[in-house]
Parts: sequence; C-alpha cells; structure tokens
Amino acid sequence: MTGKSGFIGGPTDPFETPDAPEITGVSAGVLTADVTFTAPTDTGGATIDSYVITAKQSDGTSVSQTASAAGTTSITLTAGGTTTFGAQAFNLYGAGQFSGLGNSSTVFSGQELYSWGDGFYGQIGDDARVDRSSPVQIGALTNWNNIGAGQQMRSATKTDGTLWGWGRNNAGQVGDNTAIDRSSPVQIGALTTWDKISDGTAHVMLIKTDGTLWGFGQGGFGRIGNNKTNDSSSPVQIGSETNWTEVSAGNAHTAVITSSGELYTMGLNNYGQLGHGDAIYLSSPTQVGLLTNWSSVSAGNSHCLAVKTDGTLWVWGNNLYGQLGTGNTTRRSSPVQVGALTDWSSVSAGATHSMAINTSGELYAFGENNLGQLGQDNTTNTNSPVQIGALSNWKFVSCKNTYHTLARKTDGTLWAWGRGADGANGVNDNVNKSSPVQIGSETTWNKVSAGKTGQSLATIGITS
Repeated sequence: MTGKSGFIGGPTDPFETPDAPEITGVSAGVLTADVTFTAPTDTGGATIDSYVITAKQSDGTSVSQTASAAGTTSITLTAGGTTTFGAQAFNLYGAGQFSGLGNSSTVFSGQELYSWGDGFYGQIGDDARVDRSSPVQIGALTNWNNIGAGQQMRSATKTDGTLWGWGRNNAGQVGDNTAIDRSSPVQIGALTTWDKISDGTAHVMLIKTDGTLWGFGQGGFGRIGNNKTNDSSSPVQIGSETNWTEVSAGNAHTAVITSSGELYTMGLNNYGQLGHGDAIYLSSPTQVGLLTNWSSVSAGNSHCLAVKTDGTLWVWGNNLYGQLGTGNTTRRSSPVQVGALTDWSSVSAGATHSMAINTSGELYAFGENNLGQLGQDNTTNTNSPVQIGALSNWKFVSCKNTYHTLARKTDGTLWAWGRGADGANGVNDNVNKSSPVQIGSETTWNKVSAGKTGQSLATIGITS
C-alpha cells in the first residue's frame, strides 16, 4: 500500500508521515534568518517529533536547522543574497512532505556603516568636520551591528561585541574616558560583550549579552540611572540585575524593559515622561506600575511611546503638539492607551512627533508637523494617528528625539522626510520634505537611527 508520502501500517490501520508545515514569515538579518512556520494540518496520526528548516542560498549551497516545535526558529547562513526557505516535519513513521523552497528573503552578508547630516563635531565619523547631505561610508569594515545617533555624537557595536563611539564629547558621551571630540570611531574599552545600544541627546544606554544595563555621558537629572546626577565618561553598570532586554534613551530620561515584561524609567520628569503619575525626577530605574506585559518602548524629547504584548499602544508625557496621539493636547503623567487597536508592532518617539507601524506594515504619524515630519504632504499638526499614504510595506521607523523621520520598507529601500537642514534627509539637499523621499536607489538598507538636530546614522547591508 502507498499513501501521500508513504506510511507504515497494518491491513486496516495505516499510519502516514506528516503533511508539509507552512512557512508564514521570514525575517532576515546578517547571515541569519528567523523563520516562522506552523504545524502541518495532518500530522499523520502521530505526534510530530521535530522539524527541519532548509535554506538554499544564493551560491547554490544549502544549510538546515532543526526545531522541536512549530513557531519561530533562527537559522545561521553562510552566504548572503536571495535565500529561499522550506520546511519538513518528522513523526514516528519518518519524514513528511517537504513544503518546497517557496519563501524567499534577502539575507545580508555584512553591514557597512553610513552616516550623513551635521558634522561640526566630527559626528559623521569620516575623519572630517563638515556636513554631509547624502550617505558616506565610514571606513571599509562590514561588521557593524547595532547603532545609535544622539544630538552630536554617534555610537555603534560590531558583530564581535566591541563598542565604538565618536562625535562631541563634552559630557563624556563618546565613552572613551576623555573629553576629546572624535571625528572617527574609537573603541570603548576592550570588552566584547556589548549588544543593544540607544543614544539620548548626550547620554548612551547599553545592554550587554549577559543582560546587564550600562550607561555613560551626561548624567543630569539622573538619566543614566546610577543613582547619581554627574556625568560619566566611560560605561558604568546600572544596578546588578541581569534581565534587561530593551532600552531607549530620550532627551534627559531613559526607559528600560526586563525579560519578564516590566517597564522601568529614570531621569527628568517635568512633563510626566517617566510615567509614574507625578513630576518627580528619579536617578535609578523605577518600575512603572505593576504590569508585566510591556514589549517595546521609545523615549523621545519629553514623552514616551510603548507597545504591550497584546499589541496595544500606550503613551505618556508632554503632549503640547498632540504627540501622544490621544485626540487632544492634554499632558499625561502615567500611561494611557491610544485607541482600541491591538495590531501595533513598533514605535518611535521624536522630539515633538511620533511614529508607529502596525502588524500590516502600515505607517502612522501624529504630533507636530511644522517641518513636514509627519509625512502627510502638509505642515498641519495632528493629535491622533494618521496613516502615511496607503502602503503596507513599512518595516522599521526612526525619529527618536528628532525633527525628521527615517523609515525602511520591506524591499530594503530607505526613505526620509521632515527637517532637511544640515543634509538630515540624505537626499543631497537641505530642504524640508513633507512626504517620504527615497534615499538613493539601494535596496539593501538594514538598520537606521535618526539623531537629534537632523543627524542620521545608518548601516547598509551588502548582499553577495
């Protein structure tokens, strides 16, 4: 007897191998991809023992990764470019049907570092002190990983876990234990355990691979969180906890999330931007409420945006221009929900405006629009979320603590709008843009960070 994919069984009770799993999404990074897949509809009458995700790379070679359950699994690759993915399930009776290599994504083989905008303090990083109105590459390395852009300084980590800084250093915000401005990246210490990074106006917050929280730079109002208000010119650890997962440095405050979904804030609180229902400054991380379902957070100039694990959007802080999106301009000193939707996925809090993307890839804006930073082809403020165009292919947005906005689409293109002074939009002019304009023609942009006063920092992934 034979079946759809072969089975073993007796004369009246055949058993089959499983149907093919379905791949529902692929998120590509640098020589890695996160593949999301569902269990097969028909398991063949037996429990699924394991799954194998296969990737056929642009150079013709294939790699695979085993997973114990349906969901999302990471697969390490050896080549960049267009990669196709397939899935197969296994039960007691053997290998099931193969889904086929029908899902594809562009995988990055390395990340070059590009920068543009104001360069007065050397924050471009190209060893000069001039403005750049279009992206210029910083060095020739392709191992940059995470990035941050502050007011007049920049920070970055490499794939080897090292930390680098450059630009203005009057408050120690470069982190190299000096007060000397740097016009090209300098390594901060010798550690190789730096992971996530976020630049405020003049302070930097980081999370190491061990889950510890660190900060340096301007310390006024307690924004670093080390129970002091003095500046620090090299990284200092914040407390002894090892469960920090997300961090966002605003103008003079900071927001952090733990692995258990708790939200903490510290620093300036004159507009209630710490979310504690008061205006008391705090110099160490203090939990916002008792909830444990916070997913992501973005700290702006004097307000915060956050998304919960249920997809709801929450805001607090200054609301003079409607940047909280609550339909009015009332200041909030504790989190309030924006609307009733449950499909928000990522947010970015600007100086006086805000951006948010939903799970459908639609991009929304609200707040001040005097420089076109809402991307609505006008300069009218709005106090509730309005969609930018009708596209649903937006992947990532950055306007943190700035007056301009940068966003990447799923096709790898990079777009900018808002304040254009100092070449902030990267389109070879200094003109404000009230609707998205594409930066160059590249389709391999990966990460981007918009800095205050119109500075931008980005990495571009080069495919093989």
